Amino acid sequence: MAEPIRIHRRGDVSLGALPPLSLYVHLPWCLRKCPYCDFNSHEVASGALPEDAYLDALRADLEAALPQVWGRRVLSVFIGGGTPSLFSPAGIDRLLADIRARLPLEPGCEITLEANPGTFERDRFKAFRAAGVTRLSIGVQSFADAHLQAIGRVHDAAQARAAIEEAAAAFDTFNIDLMYALPGQDLAALRADLDQALSFDPPHLSIYHLTIEPNTAFASRPPARLPDDDLASDMLDLIAGRTAAAGLARYEVSAFARPGHRCAHNLNYWAFGDYLGIGAGAHGKLSFPDRIVRQVRWREPAAYMRHALQGRAVSNEHAVTAGELPFEFMLNALRLADGFELQLLAERTGLGLHAVDDAIGQAVARGWLQRDGGHLRPTARGFDFLSDVQQLFLPAAP
Repeated sequence: MAEPIRIHRRGDVSLGALPPLSLYVHLPWCLRKCPYCDFNSHEVASGALPEDAYLDALRADLEAALPQVWGRRVLSVFIGGGTPSLFSPAGIDRLLADIRARLPLEPGCEITLEANPGTFERDRFKAFRAAGVTRLSIGVQSFADAHLQAIGRVHDAAQARAAIEEAAAAFDTFNIDLMYALPGQDLAALRADLDQALSFDPPHLSIYHLTIEPNTAFASRPPARLPDDDLASDMLDLIAGRTAAAGLARYEVSAFARPGHRCAHNLNYWAFGDYLGIGAGAHGKLSFPDRIVRQVRWREPAAYMRHALQGRAVSNEHAVTAGELPFEFMLNALRLADGFELQLLAERTGLGLHAVDDAIGQAVARGWLQRDGGHLRPTARGFDFLSDVQQLFLPAAP
């Protein structure tokens, strides 16, 4: 018998309305764990992907979570991993059918699937589209075989190009993921990657700085010849210039898009919207009239499946305190190049503007933020020092 939902205590938040809701689904398996990856991903053991059993667990997880989101419509679904494209088109079709049967989706709901170039055969992407996926995000990272090998990717440049061609033929909106500041990469190599990516006329491009995260293979064995901070800064300038010239507007720190192709799911994150996260290790944020709750599912896939089938997929949860909310909100919203209306802070957190006025004043004085009446946006310098800006909103030490 399922345990009752525990988030019942009154909190110290007062919301007049609930924010938009998205759904995140985590499929945790991949062919090989990349040495820079700190996501909850697990190598497929001997090619044995427990697809049906995992889909059963996701359905049970979603059913147990329904009372927390009852009556709320879902504006976007994001299927991430791991490598979700390891799942069959029939499995993705079943997953989306299970979701539609239990959650009301907004008309035109964006449904994104992450895919890697080494995990598809011809017409597989077309089959994902037929299953209901509307947006594909392809983890290319680089078009140079040497750089792909240096960061442990399982595909090569030829497979990357073939995957993008398949995606462009099947989807109106698709995203290419690239990384920069790779081992041994210089400006010429990055320019070649950008030229190759832009030659496909992508509607959306995401570009991330390679960072060495704790508890990864690179953390214990850092790669040689990483670009220094000055070179990485020059690389970012190159990215900004080349994407703008190609008609891709930088609307978030790492995201560039043509008009009409911004990622609705990520925009909801950055606007401090809600998201129900299901799947092994999935995180979620759910708002209620008097509290905002963060949840985490069981991380190890076998444990997750066992607990989910028992109605206990959530491993831990906590209510976000009022003192933590300014930082949590700004950690997301300040990533937006266009900024946001300050009224959104009150709507999404229940806080008055007095809670952030001092920190905003400091950031404006340092040239990091620009305030225009009720609108706040990061300056170009603020984008460069975004972590410093966000830290101004941390709760005061006791």
